[in-house]
Amino acid sequence: MINKSVVEDLVNRWLEGKDYFLVDVEISPADKIVVEIDHADGVWIEDCVQLSRFIEENLSRDEEDYELEVGSAGLGQPFKVPQQYVNFIGKDVEVLTADGKKQRGVLKAVDGRDFTVTVEEKIKPEGKKRPVLTPVDKSFNMDEVKYTKYLISFK
Repeated sequence: MINKSVVEDLVNRWLEGKDYFLVDVEISPADKIVVEIDHADGVWIEDCVQLSRFIEENLSRDEEDYELEVGSAGLGQPFKVPQQYVNFIGKDVEVLTADGKKQRGVLKAVDGRDFTVTVEEKIKPEGKKRPVLTPVDKSFNMDEVKYTKYLISFK
């Protein structure tokens, strides 16, 4: 079986000096290698082809036969690395908390593995009869949520 760290090292070598970053490397028991990369401005197919060729040039099919797939992280898929959070600051996201509650709002800030989302909550102002939608900042830790993902909008 192909060693995941070997593939990660190859990808990181290719990424040096580029604005791309590694999202994930998965290797199945049948030696199917799936590499996901991302970029703040999106991923170009030409770059996926170049990375694929680079990996193939540096892995020997004589030692281990494998299937290779290189692509971008899916737009509506949960974030896997902190850089994805940074790339989506100012965008609408959905957070599924550890207790199973969904929070939707605008990703406001990222600090290490902590992030802040501004959500709209109904809050009853003092002296008023009805609650009013009010922006509220909620803080989360990446390790303590089930997922965070970009909400695609067609407005």
